[in-house]
Order: sequence, then C-alpha cells, then structure tokens
Amino acid sequence: MKAYTPKNLVAVSRYQRYFPTLHADIRQEVLERIAELIDEEKQYCDRGNYSHMAQILTSIALYEVWQKHGKSEEEAFAVVSQEMWDFLDPSAMQKLASRRFFLPLMKKIVPFGFKKGSGAGWRYTWHRDDPKDEFHFECNECLYAKILAPRGLLKLGAMCCHADIINYGSLPYTDFIRTKTICQGGDGCDFRFVRHTSDAGDGWERNRSI
Repeated sequence: MKAYTPKNLVAVSRYQRYFPTLHADIRQEVLERIAELIDEEKQYCDRGNYSHMAQILTSIALYEVWQKHGKSEEEAFAVVSQEMWDFLDPSAMQKLASRRFFLPLMKKIVPFGFKKGSGAGWRYTWHRDDPKDEFHFECNECLYAKILAPRGLLKLGAMCCHADIINYGSLPYTDFIRTKTICQGGDGCDFRFVRHTSDAGDGWERNRSI
C-alpha cells in the first residue's frame, strides 16, 4: 500500500486528470485540506480503504476549497461531480458484459475484490443461492456514509453512488437494479444484476436504478 499522503491520494483518485489543470494555489490548498482530512479520519485510513479514501477525501477537499474561492455550493458540487463522472469509462465493463461468462465471473470476483478493497467501515451481505442468471448482494454499512453524513455532505456520497449507474447502468444483456443506497437515505444499498440471454435481444426493459 502506498502511504496515505495527499499527493498519493489525488494520484489514484478520479480527479487525477483534473487536478493538474488547477492553479498552483488551488492545488496547494486542496493538498493541505486532504492532509487535515487524513488526520481527522485516520481510523479509516487502512490498506483496504485506500482507493475509497482517495475518492472521499479528494472530493471533500475540492468541494470545500472551491467554495472558499467564491463558487456557490451548487457550483462547487457541479464541478466536483462532473469531473468525477467524466473520468469514468464504462467501455471495458460493457465489453466484458457481452460475454456469456460475465455473471458467473462477477459472482466470484466481486466478493473477493470487495473483501480485499474494503477496510474499516464496511459490512456486506452475500448470497450464494442466486439462480444462474442473477447475482445480488447488500451493503449494510458504508464508509462513504460514515465519513460524509457527520459532515452534512451525503450529497457527495450520492455522487459516488451515481458512478455505479455510469459503470453498470447500460451493460449489454445485463440489467443493474438498485432501489436504495445509504447515502441517498436508504437503510442499505441493494445491488442486483440480472442477465438476459442474447436470444432476448432488446426485448427486455431496463430498470431505472438509483
């Protein structure tokens, strides 16, 4: 694991392309704020949470610093959210989802990946008895909510929830269904993937998830 330093976190965040475009003074203030946040949230700064903390702390810092420099709350959120979403590229996931082995692969790698990439602050419920064309699980405790809710910044968590819609919301043959998330007021986050056969073509209706 790389050290928890502001520069390291920015470098692996979804703002890694955006950050260098900022004025030097802004960059410095963002790095200083991230350093403060690392200290404030050190209980969650473990190996498993490294990637998540990069998103959370960089988002908070950018959101706060832009407001210090005259942007309204709405303007700051618009910048931070759009830059995060613009960084995402769902094409690789879409290509993988076109293969028949996609859902069986998800059932194996997602629990393993979440176990490796989740530290303090997370809790999941996994289901081993799904039919072959479905895969579902729940997130019962969320690191994003634990950090952002006390700060009154759950909208930044909802912003990160929307990243899942970008990544999974238009997969070929696969419907991504989520009816609630903790950061959007739910008592948990429900994830469900339903696979449709290639024979079905476009003859199925995609759910509108949150």
